[in-house]
Amino acid sequence: MSVTIGFDVYGTLINPHGVITELETFCGDEASAFSRLWREKQLEYSFRRALMQNYEPFSVCTRQALDYADEVFQIRLRPEDKDALMATYATLPAFEDAKDGLEQAREAGFRLFAFSNGSADALESLLSHAGLRDYFMGVVSVDGMKSFKPNPGVYSYFLRQAGATGAEAWLVSSNPFDVIGAMSSGMRAAWVQRSPDAIFDPWGMTPTITINSLRALADAIGTARP
Repeated sequence: MSVTIGFDVYGTLINPHGVITELETFCGDEASAFSRLWREKQLEYSFRRALMQNYEPFSVCTRQALDYADEVFQIRLRPEDKDALMATYATLPAFEDAKDGLEQAREAGFRLFAFSNGSADALESLLSHAGLRDYFMGVVSVDGMKSFKPNPGVYSYFLRQAGATGAEAWLVSSNPFDVIGAMSSGMRAAWVQRSPDAIFDPWGMTPTITINSLRALADAIGTARP
């Protein structure tokens, strides 16, 4: 059976900190710190909603995380400013290695899917704007499960939607929690360690492979196959 790969989108293919330039308009030198907190709370809110079984779309987590960061930094953004910042999430840039990595994986004969916490409509728009949509056989959103990664049901949902089995299915992500979630659900996983300072969670579990660029993915998976 052909290898099936689910690519995480935010943080793996698409740079969620591509909003920093826009943030500089409002927070100047604090833009990078604001962006980091916004992203951290966005993920935290998705985790909490999954645990509480109190689902709202990822866009709600993102907006509430923006509200939180605004309170912390006391920027006092106007509603229209927040709307403008939220709109940037539809046009965030791809990481510079994304196209090359996807092209190489497709040429290797792998079945490629986008797999994300984002809603299907948001993902379609985002990936199309970044010039990545045509690399994928499909887009799988957790919205169909009304939960978020790393709920194990979400990974099972991906396998069903992609028509794949865990033995030949991979998750590619720069987020350690996502890698651990996929492996705990029987998938194999590639961790994209974009920074040498990035630390994998010490849970007694290591990624199937670790790469520092998506350009290394196709060869690494080929080598790691049974």
